[in-house]
Amino acid sequence: MTPRLKAYDHPAAWKGSGVQGKDEFAVDLADKHIDAFAHAVKKLKTDGKTEFHDIGRHDFNLEGIAGDLTDWQHEIVDGKGLLILRGFPVDAFSTEEIELMWLGLGTHFGRPVSQSAMGELLGHVVNVGGQDARERAYRNSRSLRLHTDRCDTVGMFALQPAETGGLSSYCSALAIYNEMLRTRPDLIEPLWKGFHLHKFGEEMPGEPPYSKVPVPIISEKDDLPTVILMRGYIDMAVEEFGLPFSDQDREAMDMFEEIGARPEFKLDFILERGEATLFNNSRILHRRTAFQDSDIPAKKRHLMRLWLNDWDGRVAVDAVSIHKGDDGIPHQDGKSTYYANRNVQVSG
Repeated sequence: MTPRLKAYDHPAAWKGSGVQGKDEFAVDLADKHIDAFAHAVKKLKTDGKTEFHDIGRHDFNLEGIAGDLTDWQHEIVDGKGLLILRGFPVDAFSTEEIELMWLGLGTHFGRPVSQSAMGELLGHVVNVGGQDARERAYRNSRSLRLHTDRCDTVGMFALQPAETGGLSSYCSALAIYNEMLRTRPDLIEPLWKGFHLHKFGEEMPGEPPYSKVPVPIISEKDDLPTVILMRGYIDMAVEEFGLPFSDQDREAMDMFEEIGARPEFKLDFILERGEATLFNNSRILHRRTAFQDSDIPAKKRHLMRLWLNDWDGRVAVDAVSIHKGDDGIPHQDGKSTYYANRNVQVSG
């Protein structure tokens, strides 16, 4: 694919230094929103639709706030790409109702897909592995480097922040690309060429342990850009299987990550209890600092995660579509086969 040599002029090409912090992306939920969510949850329970796989966007009726939903969807798809919803009354609902509420709302932004080899559609982001690098990153307390997940839109709902740490960072991949194009155009080509990604033990039987084709860091189809950044999985594949990775490749990847870590490019904040984010995973990168949990079980960090794919399919090059998959990460018999023999930092 021929690299793009023109900067992105798009609302999603923002810099942290050019926005008014967390508030610029935030919507404070009103009574009408909470009432609509509560009514939709009640209808699910009345209809006996409490299995996540059975819930579609038409099952979670939010007609009363349809105009707001349209605005929120537009902001994620065509706007800045990041939305923060504040004011979910988590203490007024049971855990089951909150789960149904979050997944039901998520269906209006995409189709929930599998997040691991266990096949969960609603992931509980909790620390079960401590600092163990062999665990998938959403199951430990380590810091995460900038990355994307394997979906079109990501949703994160905070039931409980960490006692200390756990700072979330978001930045625009398009803004990073613009900066590289301005300062180091000689490093653009590797981003479009792409790299093989380690499967981290989540390949299906008979499949290779890394992606069949190189997955580009940035690609375009019909002028629609897609960014995929999973540096830990690239490094794992190179180390484990001796795949090609030139000095220019390494410098390009290092530069991409270094720009994203600059204070002027990133937006940092803590996702507080009852707050949620939805963001365009094809344009916005995210990461998390390490955290320390409370010794009290009820006060341990606990987020609910959604991976959502566009209902009608997102336009993307073949390598991207293969990487994301129609239904997220393949799963078999509900059992995970996490790769557990490398002490490397991975994401997602």
